[in-house]
Amino acid sequence: MERELWEALCHFATRFYSRSARCCYGDDVICAVCWWAVVHDRPISWACDKDHWPADFRLPLPSQPTMSRRLRSAAIEQLLANVEQALPAWFVVVGPRVLAVDGKALPVGGPSKDADAAWGRAAGGLAKGYKLHAVWGDAPLPVAWALSPLNMSERRMAAKLISDLPGQGFLLGDKQYDANYLYEAAATAGYQLLAPQQRPGKALGHRRHSPHRLRGLELLKTEAGKELYRQRRRIEFRFAQLTNFVGGLSPLPFWVRRFNRVKLWVHSKLLINAIHQLKINPALAGR
Repeated sequence: MERELWEALCHFATRFYSRSARCCYGDDVICAVCWWAVVHDRPISWACDKDHWPADFRLPLPSQPTMSRRLRSAAIEQLLANVEQALPAWFVVVGPRVLAVDGKALPVGGPSKDADAAWGRAAGGLAKGYKLHAVWGDAPLPVAWALSPLNMSERRMAAKLISDLPGQGFLLGDKQYDANYLYEAAATAGYQLLAPQQRPGKALGHRRHSPHRLRGLELLKTEAGKELYRQRRRIEFRFAQLTNFVGGLSPLPFWVRRFNRVKLWVHSKLLINAIHQLKINPALAGR
């Protein structure tokens, strides 16, 4: 399974790579070696050893220092972004655009010396680490996503993600997203935010509220609004898909530390998950 996912992702990425006369290894080789490590949940140094590759592979392998330097380059970051932007075109999206926003904690463990990780709320209590913030729709790739330390407010990150949303429709979130400024941001982007009242059963008070918030809260009282809001569970399903397969986003291993490395790891796992969903469910493919 790991090799199939790796080959499919590398094949898809070949249209975006560049090769400079000054570099011994093209961007495609750097990404291929990185993805070989990520799909096997191993360090980059592990993938730089030819003994960890099948005998039929003749891929020239860069050294670990070369990988470390090149993976920090803007060219590699752009290649990953190009693949991420191109993949959604391969998925069929049916019906009106209904998106959901949520976050997933990525703990690193309390004793970790990672200076970029922070303490914050996670499932089951406090933890130290990072958080993946995502806006997800029908496709196995998020419409928008970002990584932050675990102590970053989900509302604050949601405001940044909402500004980049394409099209228009409905955006579903849990009660922590019930904030006037998020309703305004969603409306500016062309979306009606639906989030349960943060303090259910309490009066809204006398201060001014966004008309989009009032409209959303009223809609949630109707049967149509309740039925629409049930689709928010899809993002929990997407997070489960992302983690529950060989090569998926398991807990961050001990060698994935500091913000840039964690972001590269998570980005690669998102791409691998999208390829995995295409392979197990070809009906998702639009072409």
